[in-house]
Amino acid sequence: MSTRRIRGAAVTAALTAAVTACSAPGGGGSGDGKATGPVVLGVASEPDTLSPLLGYGKDGNSKIFDGLLARDADLRLKPALAAELPKITDGGRTYTYALRDGVEFSDGEPLTAADVVYTYRTVLDAKTNNTFKSELDAVKEVEASGDDKVVFTLKYPYAPFAARTVLPIVPEHVAGKEDPNTGSFNTKPVGTGPYVLSRWSKGEKLTFKANPRYWGGKPKVKTFTMAIIGDDDVRATRLRSGDLDGAVLPPNLAATFEDEAGRRTYEARSYDFRAVTLPTANEVTGDRAIRRALDAAVDREAMVDKILDGAGRPAYGPLPVDDPAFTKDIERTKNLGKAGKILDEAGWKPGEDGIRSRDGQRASFDLLYPSGDKVRQDHALAYASDAKKAGIDVKVESATWEVIEPRMKDTAVLAGFGSTGDPDFGLYTLLHSSLAGDGFNNMARYDNPAVDRALDLAAAERIADRVAVMYAGRIVELADATVFFGPAGPRHPYSRGLLRALPDRAFTAIPGMLPELGDLPAGCAFAARCDRATDICAGPPPTGGALACHHPHVPEDVRA
Repeated sequence: MSTRRIRGAAVTAALTAAVTACSAPGGGGSGDGKATGPVVLGVASEPDTLSPLLGYGKDGNSKIFDGLLARDADLRLKPALAAELPKITDGGRTYTYALRDGVEFSDGEPLTAADVVYTYRTVLDAKTNNTFKSELDAVKEVEASGDDKVVFTLKYPYAPFAARTVLPIVPEHVAGKEDPNTGSFNTKPVGTGPYVLSRWSKGEKLTFKANPRYWGGKPKVKTFTMAIIGDDDVRATRLRSGDLDGAVLPPNLAATFEDEAGRRTYEARSYDFRAVTLPTANEVTGDRAIRRALDAAVDREAMVDKILDGAGRPAYGPLPVDDPAFTKDIERTKNLGKAGKILDEAGWKPGEDGIRSRDGQRASFDLLYPSGDKVRQDHALAYASDAKKAGIDVKVESATWEVIEPRMKDTAVLAGFGSTGDPDFGLYTLLHSSLAGDGFNNMARYDNPAVDRALDLAAAERIADRVAVMYAGRIVELADATVFFGPAGPRHPYSRGLLRALPDRAFTAIPGMLPELGDLPAGCAFAARCDRATDICAGPPPTGGALACHHPHVPEDVRA
């Protein structure tokens, strides 16, 4: 699946370990770690498509394509096809990118601004069958300014927008001649990245070779193959036999290679986590008492220790505990007593077999996990075991994603999600009701107006660290964004009027938040508290002119 998003009771945060050999049979590498020949890597699954228009590499993780921006090893944004980071103007509503000189697609055609415009417009086209166009909801228009400059105009200020532009760029002269949903570009891509696809044997392997036209220099590895091996144990066996040079393995299997001579283990810390979706449409999982009881009954610490061999941390939501946006003091340990009390008070009474029921409804539901994924299988079985101790019967079943997808609207799924660390990227798509049933977004179709309001308000708070509002050439309000967009709203009546007029979902979704617009004062209402205020700040603006605020914390483009 190109995108797999979930909503449910968080289970554990997994730390995926990739085990690779330092040398390979047949000259696949050398002892110093510099590859001199073909490399074969074992991976669990293959993509549905190789077209970014349908979601491939949309988070910047493709070796065939590049985005305007990319991320470095510390997940910080850096220029890729853009020559530099974007210029942001118009109060965060306009992003301008200058393209890097001399970039060519692998077929020798030059990259132009028209390719960027085509990519984004096609992704946003309602006729294009992708599940991530909602991630670009802020985009009003994207236009070329000559051959080497692209301008994005946003509907509303959206602070994380630059991170969305890691989306890979496709060539209009190739992809534009085909239907983006069914064209050959989906399996025969042309990009600007370091590698070119040389062969794709569906269900077996993908082989890549170095792109001689790559703008970033010659790759050290000339060719590599991704062998599709769905079973974790089989990948480990083939790695140990020398059939593979490297493999992505779950932590418990990766640990078995740590002491083997000639092999090296790499641990990749990530935002990846596993969770159980609890569909609201299901009579059992949609019951709030059942959901709260399961959250109390699950033993996250045991899952990390036993299933992940300690290579992970308990998760209490989509964000890890050391993320700056994580809400402190919400960590929870296993508490069967609390789970039992919640269910008792809600009328779920134990039967002779220990499984609870209420009004003839048995506390039982199915839990699906993708076939061949041993980590998710182990998590599902552990979850079911914990649930049974609370009197809830969870029946675990494996299935392919083709079987899971139509059932996930009312059947629990042991699903997974990962992000690049921006809270807005994961939380909104996981929880907002507007995305319920939108592909793998909000899989459980969670619908809670209070959560929607919080998510919308959080997006508003991310517009800027500080907000300055001008009236008649003067700053009439200067405040932290968290205060300005908080429940009480701005203090100045002119600011309130402006805020109410913004065409932004973040504000229209929370009617009644702001007081009514009142009379506007002649001068700056905040002059009395401003350390740079003068007498003129308290009076009306001079006839025929206006004064810019000289407060040092106001950005230059606002002051002017």
